[in-house]
Amino acid sequence: MTSSALVPSSAELCPDRTAEVSRTTAETRITVRVNLDGTGAASLHTGIGFFDHMLDQIARHGLIDLQIDCDGDLHIDGHHTVEDVGITLGQAFARAVGDKKGIRRYGHAYVPLDEALSRVVVDFSGRPGLHLHIPFTAGSIGGFDTQLTYEFFQGFVNHAGVTLHIDNLKGINAHHQCETVFKAFARALRAALERDPRAADVIPSTKGSL
Repeated sequence: MTSSALVPSSAELCPDRTAEVSRTTAETRITVRVNLDGTGAASLHTGIGFFDHMLDQIARHGLIDLQIDCDGDLHIDGHHTVEDVGITLGQAFARAVGDKKGIRRYGHAYVPLDEALSRVVVDFSGRPGLHLHIPFTAGSIGGFDTQLTYEFFQGFVNHAGVTLHIDNLKGINAHHQCETVFKAFARALRAALERDPRAADVIPSTKGSL
């Protein structure tokens, strides 16, 4: 007869993958909360409506519960807000994913939206690297400077420790271009962070660490 004390609990089998990170500078004050095993719930307040809409794509399509509160120097422009949210979100992901034991590590996704199509590939490698090619057809979308898309993802990869390739393959409407990128990013995250039942206690690297 097996003692119940020897049977791992569900918490031990599926440890909590949540994190809360706060970051304060002279330019922004940010708090980020993530649950990598969520349902896609989001509470987003960055002061930039279109940016909130893109962050909502990460939550909804990545099945990640995401809360972001940012008070930034928007009287200057959106640069510090967008970049610093990327940094803080990356820090939260790095903390929530832990030692990466049992994850699939790699994820990729193609996402269309009408005429636009984007591909995102991510590797939770522990090595930050970003390749991004988005030939935006407009300089701004609803007050969001499209150049800041790069700044957001650069901040994220540097602090999450991931390698990320983003390519907008087709697109005429800048809103569609950006939205397909964020949706594909979400789907790629979801695939990479999924628990692999065949390697539940294994770090997915021949080095033994990531």
